[in-house]
Amino acid sequence: MASGQQTLSGGCLCGAVRFTAKPEKAEMDVCHCGMCRKWSGGVFMAVPCTGVSVADEQALGVYPSSDWAERVFCATCGTSLFWRLREGGDGHVAVAFQALDDQSSFTFAEEIFIDEKPALYAFAGERRRKTGAQVIAEFAAKQAG
Repeated sequence: MASGQQTLSGGCLCGAVRFTAKPEKAEMDVCHCGMCRKWSGGVFMAVPCTGVSVADEQALGVYPSSDWAERVFCATCGTSLFWRLREGGDGHVAVAFQALDDQSSFTFAEEIFIDEKPALYAFAGERRRKTGAQVIAEFAAKQAG
């Protein structure tokens, strides 16, 4: 899949939420931060996307988890769906990998907040790994520029 060319569909466990999204790249990333682990029940596996369109916005629950971002889930079944910037965001949405209907074209490319990962698990293989400080610095630089 070429970057940004294919629109993918997805949804929640109960079917109340259906969405489409355009992946920015054919990569799946994992976040080990404490908030993502609590919210997703494990690690948050996500695909960076733009052009996210939800069929029924009223089916969504939204939790403002920080001053700059929010977590979006199905208000009926609780499926974790999106991490996105709050008001004034750049259109970037981290879409839950598990919520996509077709996951076949992605590679596991990056682990973030690696410094918050509990010692009891580890993913096999080599990929980019970033600490929370590195991720926050990149985020701040992107917002400033």
